[in-house]
Amino acid sequence: MPDFMATTSTSSLALHCKSLNRTDLNFAFLSSSRRPTSRKSFNSARYNQIVVDEEVDRIKRLQNGSDVRGVAMEGEKGRRVDLTPPAVEAISESFGEWVIDGLSKEGAGRGRVAEEEDVRVSLGRDPRISGAPLSVAVFSGLSRAGCLAFDMGLATTPACFMSTLLPPFTYHASIMMTASHLPYTRNGLKFFTRKGGLKSTEVEKICDRAAFKYANRLAKVSTTLNALAPARVNFMSTYAEYLREIIRKEVNHPLHYETPLQGFQIIVNAGNGSGGFFTWDVLDKLGADTFGSINLKPDGMFPSHIPNPEDKTAMALTRAAVLENSADLGIVFDTDVDRSGVVDSAGRAINRDRLIALMAAIVLREHPGTAIVTDARTSMALTRFITGRGGKHCMYRTGYRNVIDKGIQLNRDGVDTHLMIETSGHGAFKENHFLDDGAYMVLKIIIEMVRMKLSGSGESIDHLIKELEDPAETIELRMNILSEPRFAKDKAAEAIETFRKYIEEGRINGWELDSCGDCWVSEGCLVDSNDEPTSVDAHMYRVKVSDQEHGLHGWVQLRQSIHNPNIAVTMQSIVPGGCLSITRALHDQFLLVSGMDIILDISQIEKFIKNGHLELKSSTFRNRLPTFEFYQSTPTTVPAGAMHVVMNGSDSAYVALLPSGFAIVPDGPGSRGPINSNHHHANANGSS
Repeated sequence: MPDFMATTSTSSLALHCKSLNRTDLNFAFLSSSRRPTSRKSFNSARYNQIVVDEEVDRIKRLQNGSDVRGVAMEGEKGRRVDLTPPAVEAISESFGEWVIDGLSKEGAGRGRVAEEEDVRVSLGRDPRISGAPLSVAVFSGLSRAGCLAFDMGLATTPACFMSTLLPPFTYHASIMMTASHLPYTRNGLKFFTRKGGLKSTEVEKICDRAAFKYANRLAKVSTTLNALAPARVNFMSTYAEYLREIIRKEVNHPLHYETPLQGFQIIVNAGNGSGGFFTWDVLDKLGADTFGSINLKPDGMFPSHIPNPEDKTAMALTRAAVLENSADLGIVFDTDVDRSGVVDSAGRAINRDRLIALMAAIVLREHPGTAIVTDARTSMALTRFITGRGGKHCMYRTGYRNVIDKGIQLNRDGVDTHLMIETSGHGAFKENHFLDDGAYMVLKIIIEMVRMKLSGSGESIDHLIKELEDPAETIELRMNILSEPRFAKDKAAEAIETFRKYIEEGRINGWELDSCGDCWVSEGCLVDSNDEPTSVDAHMYRVKVSDQEHGLHGWVQLRQSIHNPNIAVTMQSIVPGGCLSITRALHDQFLLVSGMDIILDISQIEKFIKNGHLELKSSTFRNRLPTFEFYQSTPTTVPAGAMHVVMNGSDSAYVALLPSGFAIVPDGPGSRGPINSNHHHANANGSS
């Protein structure tokens, strides 16, 4: 990888941001000998304050829960670039100052930084093409704060945290530059100290400090590019060895300790992100056969598919590669490898509820009776699966940081909690520093797979979740907020709180808030949605749905997105057609009656009601198959002119091209269509 620090200049960096000259704005806090030439009625001080306020808001809006995210380059219609090098520099400087302040407050002892000791901060990044210029801004900001910076180059989010713990590195803090599965135009920052990832409230303080730094700098361009260049370090090799040693120790193979994966073929789909190292630096060196792995080459344009273990295309391509190569396991990583999903030897996708169930089964074997924290999008069947094995299921706010922090809190309160995992694939373990590490989670699965083979069971890992019941339907819809972006958060909170009020007042028959407050329900689930809301948390409520014919048959959750100005409506039912019934009730008895249709775009809700199925638009990603947020597994209305599609002679569906996109109607799990039906294979979207 070229050393971009040696080649980036002030002039080249300026191409990525728009400078403001002294004559552009007349800031009140700057002295000037020039007389104002405007009319007497013009209030210069008030104008300058408005400009400053707008600059402050621009930086504050970059906060995304416990991360910072924004648009880093042109390419998104209707979105301007807001994660500029000057903004990143101000945020990084504020983080560096925050780290120094925190270390100083820890007092005497090892935690305190002596005057002669430098505060050391590492930076890793995913392969996004905006990474190089923004890295320069990070190093400049850290230099401003008085920190020594270390460049890890291409890295993963979990590796950045581990760089604060593993010797000989043990940095005081670390930053990972990534926007996870979001488009190539986006980028962001994640922050770590030796205590773990920062909380939303901590990132809020850093962004507040950065906002005023940014607003009060006349020239919105980095000014410390001549600072000492960061030292390049090869931490990923140390991290890979750390992972390899875990597998060796836990498997303890009686014949070949150093290469315990001999005889196993494991496919990796890295999604062109940072996860390729796991193939050649972990699996290969442990003796595994990784032939057939796909999308290993880092490519910041992500040409093959969305690098996301929830993505249908990602799972389908991995499934095809596993079946084509008769592999034992397939692994799907997201861009920065803090999430993962797997495919078993029969091509069955294990993600979302199935992944949570698999990890729960493994953890409950190791720690009987432990509590397991998930987000509040999991099924009622998953709760029965966990409690049926002696575990306790605590459902909490959606958001991986919320889920992890809840697990930490429960442990502090004396409730043994070994697994915290979100539907999206973020999984953290008490034994692994409460870190959401997609590679570590995969290690747990691989270790269990090898142990099962050594025991002579002859079963696939899917055997561990054979008793998990799948819901008949799971659907997610979106309602965009009809307001300016700066007001969207408040409008979303208003809509969701109105929804809560309607349910509490019993305005929708058979609907009841699925919340137990702060109590612990050992025999069931705890939905603890908004017990301590903060200014940066997303609002959400989950409701249990019953009717006279079926009794309790499903649930619906309204959740404020922290990524985009919309509300996610997630619903699930054990009854065919149940989600359509839930959507009708939500539309007729809440959205229209409450007047929320004035501030919310409910067109997707209405299309689903009208058509009886989802119209799914293809992703904006180029050169790849469309991706769909649709998990229905029972028959419904088939659109006219639909084509029957069979995936490898097993699961099948009807696919129709509509004016607004695609409609997909599965005709039942395991159903078969014509023998010669068209189906997509591993190379259908240009992957190798």
